Amino acid sequence: MKILAIGAFALASLVASTAVAQTQGPQNPGPAIPGVCVYFNQRLLAQSTVGQAVQTRMAQLATEVQGELAPYASTIQTEITALQQGGQAADPDGARRTAVQQRIQEAQTLEQTREEELRYTLSEQRRLISAAVEPILVAVYQEQGCGILIDRESVFIVNPAMDITDTAIQRLNTALPTLSFNRLTVPVQAAQ
Repeated sequence: MKILAIGAFALASLVASTAVAQTQGPQNPGPAIPGVCVYFNQRLLAQSTVGQAVQTRMAQLATEVQGELAPYASTIQTEITALQQGGQAADPDGARRTAVQQRIQEAQTLEQTREEELRYTLSEQRRLISAAVEPILVAVYQEQGCGILIDRESVFIVNPAMDITDTAIQRLNTALPTLSFNRLTVPVQAAQ
């Protein structure tokens, strides 16, 4: 089902970003350029306590959705097998086949709804994290005397002395250690 793919992709992207962040750089990274700072948002999401809490909770919600959808798959498969084995005699008027098609449509609609809810829930949690980290970044930017803040995803190698991500993670861990949430219903305007 698609829900598994969403959860696996989210987890893989976090693991990949963590692996990228841990890659060994050159022995001599070059001079730190005064006023140039770098920030890696993906690492903050992967390594902060709130980012890890969100990923853990999203995995739990995806598992709950899988549990909700599993009975549909089971009953549909059972009915399809019965129809295939029974042939025309099992469904002389086509009513069972029609019922299975309706059940399939219901399952697909429910899966799509839950998929949208999970995406919306994740985007809302990331929005809350972004709102909490923005003032932290502004403060660190000013404290470090940055003249420009560059996204780490745009930079191949950087002198670690220019990277403010660790400081942002430490402060976010204090300011917003975790988030508690359930699956959110997508507002009507967002669903369209």
